[in-house]
Amino acid sequence: MSASTALQGRTALVTGATSGIGKAIAQNLAAQGASVVLHGRDRARGEAMVKEIETGGGSARFITADLTDAEDTLRLAAEAGAVDILVNSAGLYEFAPTAASDAASFDRHVAVNTRAPFLLVGALAPGMAERGQGSIVIVGSSAARMPAPVGAAYGASKAGVEVLTRYWATEFGPSGVRVNTVSPGPVHTEGTRAMLGEHIAMLDKTSARGRAGDPGEIAEIVSFLVSDASSYVNGAVLFADGGELSALPS
Repeated sequence: MSASTALQGRTALVTGATSGIGKAIAQNLAAQGASVVLHGRDRARGEAMVKEIETGGGSARFITADLTDAEDTLRLAAEAGAVDILVNSAGLYEFAPTAASDAASFDRHVAVNTRAPFLLVGALAPGMAERGQGSIVIVGSSAARMPAPVGAAYGASKAGVEVLTRYWATEFGPSGVRVNTVSPGPVHTEGTRAMLGEHIAMLDKTSARGRAGDPGEIAEIVSFLVSDASSYVNGAVLFADGGELSALPS
């Protein structure tokens, strides 16, 4: 990742910015010159991220918020203020069989993975539309199209943002605001390592590419989607899964 000024003068809000894919996205946007508003749940990690970005010559500030709480999510939008870029990267995944899950687990998935982007777009996209430009990216998941024996609530919540992306592209596109989703396949992150433990090598076996992805690879795609280089890309769901979906029988 090399520094540039492609996003100079723009402000970006990145949810889930203190770990995994969200952290890589925030770092990349800052390296492209954007002033980044970092969201996370851990203040110490958030402040460490701010220091890291500022040490590298970038601009950042941190806001903590609980995305399972609708009011707190709207407070995040209010404190972020006018932004040019919104990246909904925060995600919750609790992989369990349906019978071993409950209503509270389902509600948590929907709250973080689907409702939070809905509320943030509703709060921030109108301001972008008034200014005549803006870019919104949602981090989805190939799980929306790749069913498995576990994780039905997660897959459903991620499928929801694909539908929202198409609606928002139609709603806000005429005002100069683009909305797209990038859906990663298996990616090596702190979360996947904690979830899979000694079975982490399984990630590499699930990809047609022969390896799992790196958070930085997803961050580069997001940087493209929020930049002027993708000015005619709107309402797209871009799969970054190493060929996982294309390897399925037709």
